[in-house]
Amino acid sequence: MNFVQENNQVLYIWGGTISADIEQEVNQLKSIPGVKVNVENAERVLLGGYGQSQFDIILANVSTGNSELVSHLLKLTKPRGKAVFKDDSAAGGAETVRANLLLSGFINIASAEGNVYIAEKPNYEIGSAAKLSLGGGANKAKVAAVWKLDVNDDDEAEERIDEDELLDEEDKVKPSAESLRVCGTTGKRKACKDCSCGLAEELDAESKGAAVAAAQSAKSSCGSCYLGDAFRCATCPYLGMPAFKPGEKIQLSDTQMQADV
Repeated sequence: MNFVQENNQVLYIWGGTISADIEQEVNQLKSIPGVKVNVENAERVLLGGYGQSQFDIILANVSTGNSELVSHLLKLTKPRGKAVFKDDSAAGGAETVRANLLLSGFINIASAEGNVYIAEKPNYEIGSAAKLSLGGGANKAKVAAVWKLDVNDDDEAEERIDEDELLDEEDKVKPSAESLRVCGTTGKRKACKDCSCGLAEELDAESKGAAVAAAQSAKSSCGSCYLGDAFRCATCPYLGMPAFKPGEKIQLSDTQMQADV
C-alpha cells in the first residue's frame, strides 16, 4: 500500500467475492490522511459512473488480459497517475502482462513480488490534442539547418554538369503531329496487322502518292514508257500503270488502287 499517498483518490477493484484480506486492505487505505477509497467490482466499473481522470491510484486485482477493462482503467486514471495490477492468471508471466499494459496505453511498467505490476499513465489526457509549431523562432532555424548543405572549397572545385549542355538543338525541335502518329501495338509509325485507327490507310495513301509523284516527274529516255507495260523496261518508273500520252496526267481507277493480295 506504499503506492498510496495522502489526499489521493483511490479506486479499489476486486473480482468475485469480498474476502477478509480485501476488507483489511481497504481499511488500511482509509487510515491514510485525506485518502478517499471507492471499492468496486470489476464488472460494474465498465458500466460507467466514474468520470475520466478521476483517480490518482487504481488498485486492481484483475487479469490484464481483459483489454477492455484495462483500457477503461487508463481513462479513469489521472495523467501521471498509477495503476497497480495483481495478476495471477497471466500464462506468459511478466512479459505477457507488460505487453497487455503497453497495448492499453500505460507506460513505465515495473514488477514487484507477488505478481504485482505498476503502470503509469502518460502525462496527457486521453484524446487530447496539441498544436505542433514547425516554424518561427528557434524551431525555424533548426529546420533550416537540417536542409542546409555544407559547402567547402573541395566541393567548389568539383566538376559539375552544365544543364544547358544536356540537350542539343535537335532535341528542342517540336515534333510534328505526323511524326507522333504511331500504332499502339508496334510503338512506331507502322500499322499493326488489324489496324483500325486509320494509320494503315494513311500510310498506304502516302506510299501510292509518292509513287505517282515519282512517275509523273520522271522522263522517258527510251520513248516507250507511254505505250504500256509490254514496251517498258524492267526498271521503268511507269511499270504497272496504264498507257498514256506524253504530258498527260495519269489517272488510276479504283481497282488499280487496291492490292492484289
